[in-house]
Amino acid sequence: MKTIGLIGGMSWESTIPYYKVINEYVGKELGGFHSAKILLYSVDFAELEENMSKGQWDRNAALLSDAAVRLEKAGADVILICTNTMHKLFFDVQDRVSVPLIHIALATADALDRDGIGKVALLGTKYTMTEDFYKERLKEQGFEVLIPDEADMQIVHDVIFDELCHGIIKEESRREYSRIIAALKEKGAEAVILGCTEIGLLITPEDSVLPTYDTTVIHAESAARFALQ
Repeated sequence: MKTIGLIGGMSWESTIPYYKVINEYVGKELGGFHSAKILLYSVDFAELEENMSKGQWDRNAALLSDAAVRLEKAGADVILICTNTMHKLFFDVQDRVSVPLIHIALATADALDRDGIGKVALLGTKYTMTEDFYKERLKEQGFEVLIPDEADMQIVHDVIFDELCHGIIKEESRREYSRIIAALKEKGAEAVILGCTEIGLLITPEDSVLPTYDTTVIHAESAARFALQ
């Protein structure tokens, strides 16, 4: 079994499901007392959030690259950046280590492709929804990507940072997300990507009129499969 390195803490609330999903997958595949070999480097999210707000992405690249190097030195055979937004820096981090990183958007694209989805809605932070680093990976794989209008986009973003990253789950926010997903269905979306690792804490398949693709689960399971190859 290969060792999985996790760069977590962005936020720590959504890092917990990574550990759980990976171990559940390995346990199901191997049975008995088997669990995954995991190394976790958990960052201080306050530092990264401040850098994001100031547009200092180079500082975040340095922080995440340092974490990846430490994980590789500790024995990781594969590394995951346990957040969607920081995949803006995916190639900066990959360039610093010799072991592979698994891109969360490409893992999600594989899952969508297996299910025959062509037009997909994307929810996440404003960085993920508006910038090319994420959407372009999906478009390169042949998907049409829909995002909310500006007002709804701000709601999605604010709920992530003001509530979900702090472990706050509000029924009002769940209703708003469900409404936004329904509006995207009206525009032709066939499924919705929960493109922030915290959104799965709020939205379950029962809360959505569209099939949901939880990137936390998809990313974690892709790492587990890699570890068992």
